[in-house]
Amino acid sequence: MRLSKDQIEQYNRAGFLVFPELFSAAEIAIMKADLRRIQQIDTDHLVRERSGGVAKTIYRVHEADGPTASVPFHIASRSPRLLEPAQDLLGVPELYIHHTKANLKSAIDGSIWQWHQDYGAWKRDGIPRPDLTTALVMLDDPTEMSGCLYFIPGSHKVGDLEAEMDDKTTAYKLWVVPKQRLLEIMADSPAPVAITGKPGTVVFFHCNILHASGHNLSAQDRWQMYFVYNSVANRALDVPSPRPDYVRSTNTRPLRVGSDDILVAAAAE
Repeated sequence: MRLSKDQIEQYNRAGFLVFPELFSAAEIAIMKADLRRIQQIDTDHLVRERSGGVAKTIYRVHEADGPTASVPFHIASRSPRLLEPAQDLLGVPELYIHHTKANLKSAIDGSIWQWHQDYGAWKRDGIPRPDLTTALVMLDDPTEMSGCLYFIPGSHKVGDLEAEMDDKTTAYKLWVVPKQRLLEIMADSPAPVAITGKPGTVVFFHCNILHASGHNLSAQDRWQMYFVYNSVANRALDVPSPRPDYVRSTNTRPLRVGSDDILVAAAAE
């Protein structure tokens, strides 16, 4: 699935692109079923809401090996629907996946993600330049009540902001934008946009766009999958005490465009 010049210009202007229902209901069903299977695995590739609680984040589902390996997500990550637009947005054919993660906000209990730029963490992984794009796949119907994502349109243009570690707001640590700087940016930017849609909707977004999400106050789960694409030329450099491979991938071999028939390919595995 190749992007038009207008679509690329829109992405460069706003920092994101939305493709409604790019994956079918049947494809989303097998993805969610595999995440339910993976949730039962005892591994450090999963982050839980609390000790012994439900999974909040699942990493590294795109590879063919490892405790969280997933056939449908492995195939989806290389499908023309995701890989080709990522190539167009980054302007190069040789891409790899820096990481994948499923963010699973359970009904009522799903917690917040503070305002941040993803590159705030990835530059500390040794990524030289903020030239990554993320493909978000909606696995449920995110609403404002269920803790959908919010973007500040065009905020990627403010550049690489100095972040601070927030280890108090929630049980997990996150590099966030300091409040005063955030308020200054908000005063000069369009109002934040709620990113909602039907299951199967895909959103590509720039690694420096400011985004956040609130608590899931609804009676429905809100699950989303994130595929982070980076150019091989922009792969991580050596850093002291690097994060583990399931967060900071060391597999930087260029991806090859694979099958777009996820149901058939997954059944064949």
